[in-house]
Amino acid sequence: MRLSPVRKIENISSGDFLKTYLKPAKPVILKDFVDPESPAFKKWDYDYFKEIAGDHKVNIYGSEIESLDRVASKPVGQSTFSEYLDLITSSPTEHRLFLFNLLSIKPELKNDIQYNDVTKGKILKWLPFMFFGGEGSVTRNHIDIDMSHVFITQFQGIKKIWLFPWEQSDLLYKLPYNFHSITNIKEPDYQEFPGLKYIDGYEAVINPGETLYIPSGWWHYIQYETEGYSVSIRALPSSWLEKWRGFKNLVLIRHFDNAMRNLFKEKWFDFKVRKAIRKANRAIKKQKNFQI
Repeated sequence: MRLSPVRKIENISSGDFLKTYLKPAKPVILKDFVDPESPAFKKWDYDYFKEIAGDHKVNIYGSEIESLDRVASKPVGQSTFSEYLDLITSSPTEHRLFLFNLLSIKPELKNDIQYNDVTKGKILKWLPFMFFGGEGSVTRNHIDIDMSHVFITQFQGIKKIWLFPWEQSDLLYKLPYNFHSITNIKEPDYQEFPGLKYIDGYEAVINPGETLYIPSGWWHYIQYETEGYSVSIRALPSSWLEKWRGFKNLVLIRHFDNAMRNLFKEKWFDFKVRKAIRKANRAIKKQKNFQI
């Protein structure tokens, strides 16, 4: 597996961003996608969040590495939002929040973020998501089911994100009819998953105020280098092929997989793993023939 650093840029025009990054699907870190004068950078901190939403109950999730054989990981506990923030600031922890969107609970916070929109209106400003995690927490290597472009802005702490293009899905052992890899990308077992030796990806390290652009359909493995939180917004897929894939994933594939899982239980999962390995072996042969 080889990783190249993601370039960091600022003051790019909309035309240049669309031509150089969005249309060719090339990741980049934008240093000024969110205006540095946005109120969020002055108002937001953990004490403020505790004050406005500290009593809200939150589900806490652990390491997703332990649930590579499941469609989604289950929460490992529950606490108040205030207690969770105290936890991540007191010591390293794999615990993170998932599907707790403070920006939905307190929609007025959306007004605290001002964007330098280099997409010419493609971003969905009304649909932001917020993510919190402790130092050492990770999300498994996955693609987003709706195939949207994603812009992740870091507000507190540091994130490291590994990125891989859609075309390498077979070598990453994508679980068929699902949207994550069955491999531990952080500690790859090349003996069991030799396809990982042929992977070429990118490494992005985003600091507060920086925004990572993740193109539609790209794999991302997110690591919290420190505790912190980020906000992501989406832009709809650019091509009709990407839009069709997103629609198919949401409307057809997800429900088909749920039905098969209910019918066949572990046999269905075992079938998918075997299929992932067969597809990876075919992709490895192509790589070897290409190198000859």
